[in-house]
Amino acid sequence: MQLDPQLLAILACPQCHSPLRVDDAAQELVCTSESCGLAYPVRDEIPVLLIDQARRPDRSS
Repeated sequence: MQLDPQLLAILACPQCHSPLRVDDAAQELVCTSESCGLAYPVRDEIPVLLIDQARRPDRSS
């Protein structure tokens, strides 16, 4: 997944406003906040930063 580093630097989680990190294996942008942790899909190199499209973190661990 190729995202412009300048774009990634300004993107934030819509839910909690924390920075996002790239998860190449899952093709997602993941919130860095431990309390939020939403994972947003990236489709055709475009981040989909909609809360209702985000995957909730797995809390089983």
